[in-house]
Amino acid sequence: MQSAGSGSGWGNGLLGVIIFSGSLPATRVAVGGFSALFLTSARAVIAALIGVAVLGLLRQARPTRGDLVSLAIVAIGVVVGFPLLTALALQHITSAHSIVFIGLLPLSTAIFGVLRGGERPQPMFWLFAILGSATVAGFALSNDGSASLTGDLLMVAAIVLCGLGYAEGAALSRRLGGWQVISWALLLSLPLMVPVAVLTWPSTWSGVGAPAWIGLAYVSIFSMFVGFIFWYRGLAIGGIARVGQLQQLQPFFGLALAGLLLHEPVAWSMIAATALVVACVFFARRFA
Repeated sequence: MQSAGSGSGWGNGLLGVIIFSGSLPATRVAVGGFSALFLTSARAVIAALIGVAVLGLLRQARPTRGDLVSLAIVAIGVVVGFPLLTALALQHITSAHSIVFIGLLPLSTAIFGVLRGGERPQPMFWLFAILGSATVAGFALSNDGSASLTGDLLMVAAIVLCGLGYAEGAALSRRLGGWQVISWALLLSLPLMVPVAVLTWPSTWSGVGAPAWIGLAYVSIFSMFVGFIFWYRGLAIGGIARVGQLQQLQPFFGLALAGLLLHEPVAWSMIAATALVVACVFFARRFA
């Protein structure tokens, strides 16, 4: 039974990673028709309405008061922080360039697992962590034709907040369930996201093309809700440390999508940097 559970965890986690891999390319397309603030708030509102409907349909018990702080952290990390910062970053850089930073997401999650869970990784963990960070910094500062200091700094901040939201949500999902965690976090953010959506409402819809609408639909339904169903379930069943390593595949999936769907140039330097970061994260997680 343990083997079957582990296999189910890996399967759910892989589906989550594949879904998340389309987030940055979809966001890149969506910011071509919507402002970053409206996109962030609209995707949260749409996903929250879906989550509320499912919570009501399945008659889920409300979280306790002690869960509210953790749910707020999840909301800040993955509902508001990561979507907003990546949307702002993608106004300055290509999605292919931004995907390299996703290679640091498992490391960010691991660090917050240490801070929140009291784990004590071996010294080799920090060696590979520093090497991976140095690789990303070197790539960001290189002149590859798509670099932007503003965009790169926004991506770093997005990765930090997302790692925090992943670590907090993964721990909480063991008690509440994966889709319940993201649903309650979305509901908690709704009083903030609705006014932001209203205030940033586009003055006209005539300039919004079909690709932007498709991008908004994807990040609202799949990136903000469906992906978390599989991802948090995978972490809860298969283990955070083991299943979390699947995030190493996300940059490769994302680069492939950026090249195939958006026809963005994928330089060899991007592939090399991504491969090195993934290798560093792999060994860092082994020594976690």
